[in-house]
Amino acid sequence: MSQVYLEYQFTVKPLQPGTEILIAQLGFSGFESFVETEEGVTAYIQKDEWHEDILEGIQILTSEEFTIQFTFSEIEQVNWNEEWEKNFEAIEVDGTCVVRAPFHPKRNVAYEIIIEPKMSFGTGHHETTFLMLQYLLEHNFNDKAVLDMGCGTAVLAILAEMRGAKSIDAIDIDTWCVENSEENVARNNCMGITVHLGDASIIPKHKYNVVIANINRNILLGDMATYRDSLLPNGTLFLSGFYEEDLPIICESCNNLGFTFVDNKKKNNWIAAKFVI
Repeated sequence: MSQVYLEYQFTVKPLQPGTEILIAQLGFSGFESFVETEEGVTAYIQKDEWHEDILEGIQILTSEEFTIQFTFSEIEQVNWNEEWEKNFEAIEVDGTCVVRAPFHPKRNVAYEIIIEPKMSFGTGHHETTFLMLQYLLEHNFNDKAVLDMGCGTAVLAILAEMRGAKSIDAIDIDTWCVENSEENVARNNCMGITVHLGDASIIPKHKYNVVIANINRNILLGDMATYRDSLLPNGTLFLSGFYEEDLPIICESCNNLGFTFVDNKKKNNWIAAKFVI
């Protein structure tokens, strides 16, 4: 029997970080699949899981920082694998790393990461993920302990292990992302990655050589002191998920905590930055 879904089409202003926050909050309310659009996001929920108050707990809808409108309609079951296969293309980073789905042909590069895209953030298509992949390709991870905050698909954690990291904790607040990350870790035969559900409050107590955080500006600023406390001396912090105009406030927060700014990368006004402690 075909499962009936409800499709919600959201327009979000400003688009980021509004879309990321909206997806995270919808995921907690039972929405199970998302497709980002030029204007916002399309979200899907099984009709059997839907109720009239489904959006009452979505805090961003009442936030004065964002303008969000939506429409919804009933649709027949969507073949998600077929949809992704039509729309998802492999991503190549600097001729060295390829992020591809299982249905793409094998590529002859140093690092080939196979990601089942589903609804999770972190396929390399978004500028911030691409920039962080570039940073990880430059960094020496041999025998390093790594923390990946907001791991999404675990693509960054996977590359860190491929680059020599000995142990990695990958954390995400979204249940679907955690499940997807665990699948991708197994798919890429990674043995040193442990995936956790939660936020910065559940970071394991041991220290790390490298902290990776690709989230959004407000969460980065709120959790910066926790990142500092999680780093070993001479540790490295890679941050992304914010715009070029946000870099000064990110740098100020890091400087106040004893970090030294090293450099940054930019793609379409998105920024990734490197700091050391």
